[in-house]
Amino acid sequence: MDGQESLDLFGEQGKYIKGKHLVTIFHNENNLYTVLRIRVEETNENYEDKEAVITGYFPKVHEQETYIFYGYFKDHPKFGVQFQANHFRKELPQSKQGVIAYLSGDLFKGIGKKTAESIVETLGESAISKILNQPSLLDNIPKLAPDKAKSLYETLMEHQGLEQAMIALNQYGFGPQLSMKIYQAYKDRTIEVLQSNPYKLVEDVEGIGFVRADDLGYQLGISGNHPDRIKAGCLFTLENECMQAGHVFMDAKNLLESVKALLEDNKRDVIEFNDISSELIKLEEEGKIIIEEKRIYLPILFFAEKGLVTNIKRILKQNEYDQQFPESEFLLAIGELEERLKVQYAPTQKEAIQTALMSPMLILTGGPGTGKTTVIKGIVELYVELHGCSLDPKDYKKEEPFPFLLAAPTGRAAKRMTESTGLPAVTIHRLLGWNGSEGFSRDENEPLQGKILIVDETSMLDIWLANQLFKALPDNIQVILVGDEDQLPSVGPGQVLKDLLQSERIPSVRLTDIYRQEEGSSIIELAHHIKSGALPPNISMQQGDRSFIKCTTSQISDVVEKVVMNAKKKGYVAKDIQVLAPMYKGPAGIDKLNELMQQIFNPNDDGTRKELSFGDVKYRVGDKVLQLVNQPENNVFNGDMGEIVSIFYAKENTEKEDMIVVSFDGVEATYTRQDLNQITHSYCCSVHKSQGSEFPIVILPIVKSYYRMLRRNLIYTAITRSKKFLILCGEEDALKMGVARADEQTRLTTLKEKLREAISQPVASDSNDVTIENEKELLYEEKLMAADPLIGMENITPYDFMEEASRAK
Repeated sequence: MDGQESLDLFGEQGKYIKGKHLVTIFHNENNLYTVLRIRVEETNENYEDKEAVITGYFPKVHEQETYIFYGYFKDHPKFGVQFQANHFRKELPQSKQGVIAYLSGDLFKGIGKKTAESIVETLGESAISKILNQPSLLDNIPKLAPDKAKSLYETLMEHQGLEQAMIALNQYGFGPQLSMKIYQAYKDRTIEVLQSNPYKLVEDVEGIGFVRADDLGYQLGISGNHPDRIKAGCLFTLENECMQAGHVFMDAKNLLESVKALLEDNKRDVIEFNDISSELIKLEEEGKIIIEEKRIYLPILFFAEKGLVTNIKRILKQNEYDQQFPESEFLLAIGELEERLKVQYAPTQKEAIQTALMSPMLILTGGPGTGKTTVIKGIVELYVELHGCSLDPKDYKKEEPFPFLLAAPTGRAAKRMTESTGLPAVTIHRLLGWNGSEGFSRDENEPLQGKILIVDETSMLDIWLANQLFKALPDNIQVILVGDEDQLPSVGPGQVLKDLLQSERIPSVRLTDIYRQEEGSSIIELAHHIKSGALPPNISMQQGDRSFIKCTTSQISDVVEKVVMNAKKKGYVAKDIQVLAPMYKGPAGIDKLNELMQQIFNPNDDGTRKELSFGDVKYRVGDKVLQLVNQPENNVFNGDMGEIVSIFYAKENTEKEDMIVVSFDGVEATYTRQDLNQITHSYCCSVHKSQGSEFPIVILPIVKSYYRMLRRNLIYTAITRSKKFLILCGEEDALKMGVARADEQTRLTTLKEKLREAISQPVASDSNDVTIENEKELLYEEKLMAADPLIGMENITPYDFMEEASRAK
C-alpha cells in the first residue's frame, strides 16, 4: 500500500511511516502496549532521520520484517520525537516472485517453494488477500493437504487478520487501545462479530457500554426491537444495577421498565414490554440470567448467594463443639484468664466468648469502643487454655497447621488485627490464595486448614467474596464474624452481615456497653448518637478530641489547609491525617483536596523532586497513594494505602519505561506508565475506601453540595475512622440532614430468606437489637435546599482547634 492509498482509506489521518523493524524496546503482554524502533524506508511526513521510534498497541512484530504504521508524530518532552501508531500492517510482497518467497518462508510451516508456486499459479499475485477473504480457495490447490491449508490460513490470519480488524475498528471510531482489547477477545472473528452482533461487545469487552455498542449497531442497521439489541440492553441494565447499587437481583417489573427506558433513550425507537419479556426468557434458556419467581439474577450472584447458604448450613450442622466443655470448666477458665490478663469481662463479653467457643459460628457486632477487640483476644486466649495449645506459630510442625486463621477484607484491617491480637492476619484474598485471572487456590477441593477462623470488618464482605470464603472452610472449623452493622455495606453486591443477623439463624452477640467513653472519647459518644439517628446537643462545641468548624462549600479548602498546616507544625505527617469526602468533583471534592494536601506535604516548587505526570495528576516521591485494583501477584489489594518511594525514568532502566515504586507497609509494587490507572492520591479519599482503617486525625467536610451522598451510615463510618482527633467542617444543617437520613437505598437480596428456609430452627434472637428510625423523620431535598447556605465561622478557627487538641493530647 502506498501513501495515496492510505489517504484514501483514512482521509486526513492517512499519515504513515514505513520501515523495517529493528528492535522492540518495550512490550506489555497484558494490554499489548509496545515501543519499538524501525529503519525508515518511506513516509509522507516531514521526517528525515534514518530511524524512528514507534509507540502503540499491537502484538509482537517480527524482526527484519517491513511494516507500515498509520498515525502521527508527537514530540515527547523526555523521549523526543515519536510516531504514535493507531494501527499498522505488514507490507505484503507485490510481485509474483515476492509472494512465492513469502509463502515458502519460515513463517509458514510445511509450505515449500513448489507448493507456494502452485498457490500463486492458481490464485495469482493477490493470492494472500484472496485467501484471507475466502479460505476455501485453498481447496483448489493441487497436492495441498487440508491440515496444511488450515495452518496456512490461520498463520495468515494471525499476522494479517489483526491489521484488517484494526482498520475496521478504527473506521467505527474505536481507539487503538480499545480496538486491541476487542481483537484479543475475538481474534480472527473480530470483524464477523462486529458486523453480525455488535452488542456482544457489551458482554465480552470491559470498557464498552451499551450506548457505544448501540451507536455501532445503528450504523450497521441493527436497531429498534432487534433481539440482539434487547438482550444486550437487559444484560447491561441488570449488571449495572447490581454492581452500582449493590443489588443481588432486580424485580422483573423494575428491570422491564429500566430496559425499556434505556432502549428508547435514543428517541428513535418504541419498544414493547412483550418483546423485552421474550428476550429475557431466551437469556434464561441460554444460561445468561436466572429467573426465580419474579426476581432476575446474574448467575454469578445467584449461585454465590445459594452457595453461601449451603456452606453456612454445613458448618452449623456440625455438633462437635456443642457443650464441648462443661459450664463450670468454662467459668473457671475465664476467671483464671481475667486474673492473668488483669481484665474484667462484662456479661455480654463473657457471653460472646462462651458462644464463640461452644458453637460452630458466632456473629459479634458492636460499635466503636464496645470492646470487640477485647472479646477477640479473650476468644483466642481461652481457646488456648481449654485446648492446651500454643499461640506461637513456631511451636507447630509443618504437617500440623496453626489453629488460628485471622483475616479481613483489606490489608490495613488485617494489619490492625495483627497489632491488636499479636497473631498473623492476612487479607481474605491472600488467605484463599487468589491468583487474579486464575481464581482462588483454596476452595471446596482444597479447603483451608485451621480450627478457628476470625474475620474482622465483616460489613465489607460482598456476597461473592463471602461465598468464596465459606466454600473453602473445612467442616470442623469454628467461625467468628466480627463487624459493625451500622457501617456502610460492601462496595460489591449484597449486604452479608446485615442479612446474616436478620436471618436469626446464626448465634449472635451485640455489644452495646461503651468502654472507651470512660477514657474521655467524645468521638465514641458522637458515633453512638449518630447511630441512633441524632446529634448530641454539644455538636458545635469544641471538645478535647473533636471540633466542628462552620464554613461554606467554597471555604472548605481553606479550612482544610489551615487545619492541616497546623497539624503539620505539631509534628503530624501525611499518613497521620486522613481527609474523607463522599464526592470526587467540585471545590470540596476529593480531587481538589488531594491537590491541596499534596502541595502542603509534598510540594515541588523548586523542581528538585522527582515526579511523573499521568493525565492531570503529578506523582512524586513521598506521595501518599491508594491502590484501586487487586494485584495478588504483589500481595497488594484494592483499598491498600502506600507511599511512593522511587520514580525511575525510562532512560534510567533497562526496560526503557517510566516506573513508579510504591511501598505498602514494606510490600513494594512497581507500576509502569500504563499501570498508573491502578493508583490514585490518598491524602483525601472516599469514605468507602477508608473502611477497615483508622487514622490519628480525620478531617470530614460535610456540606449541602454532598446532598445525594449524605447518609447516616456514611457519616457514622467516616467518624469512626478517627483514633484521636476528629475535625468536622462545613454546614451543621447538612450534618443534621445526613444523620437523619437512614439508608434509603435498600439492597435487594434473598440471603436472609434463603437462610431461613434452609435452616428451620432459629437461634435465640438478640435482645440488644437497635430499632431503626422511621423514614418519616428524614429531611427531604426541598427542606434542605431552602436552608441558608451561608454559615459563618464564628467562635472557632482551625488554629484554635489544633492548639486545643495538642494540649488535650
